[in-house]
Amino acid sequence: MPEFIINTDDNVYVPAEDSYLLADNLEIEHGMSVLEIGTGSGIVAMYASRLTDNITVTDINFDACELARKNFQANNIENIEILFGNLFEPLENRKFDVILFNTPYLPTEEGEVIDDTLNYAFDGGLNGRKVIDLFLNELKSHLNDGGIVQMIQSSLSDNEETLAKLDELGFMAEIKASEHFFFEDITLINAYKV
Repeated sequence: MPEFIINTDDNVYVPAEDSYLLADNLEIEHGMSVLEIGTGSGIVAMYASRLTDNITVTDINFDACELARKNFQANNIENIEILFGNLFEPLENRKFDVILFNTPYLPTEEGEVIDDTLNYAFDGGLNGRKVIDLFLNELKSHLNDGGIVQMIQSSLSDNEETLAKLDELGFMAEIKASEHFFFEDITLINAYKV
């Protein structure tokens, strides 16, 4: 895959193994509409821009929106719409063919929360599911029939619960890829709306 110029910012998640696990396994065909929630530096969206022209990204961190804009410009990528806001909030009733999300999946105790916008990138609440469950609850109304969700989470935030919730929502879901790190598996879950 092509390499990109990536600027970083202390207030924005720096692309890491989880970012590339998603970027390397994108299931996007030309002409599909793509939404990435929590774009951060914009790295995943930049890989997606090589596959389709219709991409929208959101982030709750305004610094991330600005950094993504800077990175898209540095790489001459002009086909990505950037929206500031939490999860699906800035999208109203729009639907997409593909939804991507490298979730904030780390279980976080009160004393581990950092007083900084970077906290949004990893803080999954006490059980690691605070944001994942909010995302899953709204997912169906923003995905076209036949669409796919590709989301990254951790074994620490209960993959089985995510698969069960997706099943309840009528998706066909599977763990598509995973990588083992010290004390957890980072997993890519693919879910198809049938």
